[in-house]
Amino acid sequence: MHHVSIRTANIHRAIAFYEQLGFQVCERFTTGYTLACWMEGLNGRIELIQIPEPKPAPDAFGDEHYVGYYHLSFDLSDETPHLPQWLDHLKEQFEKATQDQPDLYQPLKILLEPTQQMIGNSVYEVTFIADTDGLPLEFIRLLKAG
Repeated sequence: MHHVSIRTANIHRAIAFYEQLGFQVCERFTTGYTLACWMEGLNGRIELIQIPEPKPAPDAFGDEHYVGYYHLSFDLSDETPHLPQWLDHLKEQFEKATQDQPDLYQPLKILLEPTQQMIGNSVYEVTFIADTDGLPLEFIRLLKAG
């Protein structure tokens, strides 16, 4: 996959958010009428596009009847030995960033605290957070291969 495109209400806040996750801007451009960029990190590439006059996104995580793209998932198996500690550290980063720059950051919104999930014969740690526009992001770590 080349990249995943995310429409955002505020590209500057979105860039700041994804930078906290370890992404870096690798290309800035316009899509004819608005700001956009590519960011790379966590073994992937995302495209952020600022939308003029944005409308709130549907609640893909909380609405059990929602149909469409559900979430992005990032594999942290090689990034951290313990998903709950990684999430605690991320929360602290966002708390500090929010205190230092409240116009750019907001506290981290956790949609699902780390939990273990059996998928096939493998056991994973899984957590979900929301990005600046409320879009769900999953972080997954393999605990035991089946």
